[in-house]
Amino acid sequence: MASRRKGRILAFQALYAWEASRQPLEDLLSYEWVEETKREALEDELRAFAGLLISGTIENLEAVDACIQRHLEHWTLERLKKVDLAVLRLSAYSLMYQKDIPAQITIDEAIEIVKEYGSEDSYKFVNGVLDAIWKAESKAS
Repeated sequence: MASRRKGRILAFQALYAWEASRQPLEDLLSYEWVEETKREALEDELRAFAGLLISGTIENLEAVDACIQRHLEHWTLERLKKVDLAVLRLSAYSLMYQKDIPAQITIDEAIEIVKEYGSEDSYKFVNGVLDAIWKAESKAS
């Protein structure tokens, strides 16, 4: 499971970078932005899992962003901190399209990532939004 967390962190970092620079998807998936020694150590399974999350999120960005926006109270995507937005996009994609991954794992992983990379209260905000998305998605299924 630890490699899945690493894959999610890698995907989060790619989505964060993408939001700042709008690099082409191919550039993100080449992992050239990762330090060379770390990039060489990336296992194939980790690259594949992160790549699925990155490409899936970006390819479905309109639906993912619309879903997040529906569950933001008194906020817009533009006002969100970039770290929170990247974690929300990654996790909303997973909740919407990766039904084989238990929602609680997706949400728990998002909280751990945002605790590490986000601001002090980010995890409460991210947890609330993802919980609302999960409840809406489970009713729709």
